[in-house]
Amino acid sequence: QVQLVESGGGMVQPGGSLKLSCVASGFAISTEDMTWVRQPPGKGPEWVAAIDDDGGGTDYADSVKGRFTISSDNAKNTLYLQMNSLRPEDTALYHCGTRTGRARTVVWGQGTEVTVSS
Repeated sequence: QVQLVESGGGMVQPGGSLKLSCVASGFAISTEDMTWVRQPPGKGPEWVAAIDDDGGGTDYADSVKGRFTISSDNAKNTLYLQMNSLRPEDTALYHCGTRTGRARTVVWGQGTEVTVSS
């Protein structure tokens, strides 16, 4: 029932920009905190950014501060990650995630690939 679907990834040159989207279904993102996590190839997961349930509070990993912006659109039930000044080390599979229900079940999307390369 609960589902997250990411999109917007692709290949971009260093210094370029991409905007990722995460469409939620089965719950309203206005009721939950949301997060972006990435997995570089061959490496472990790295937390990227988070936004609170009402969109009023955000937080970022030091590696992306000043370059990435997390936002949400409650009317579209969609989470976004605007990525600017991209670097090769940003190359990763990007997942959106949340915890839902009374049990606070962890939910992740399938991910969208971002490749930063010349």
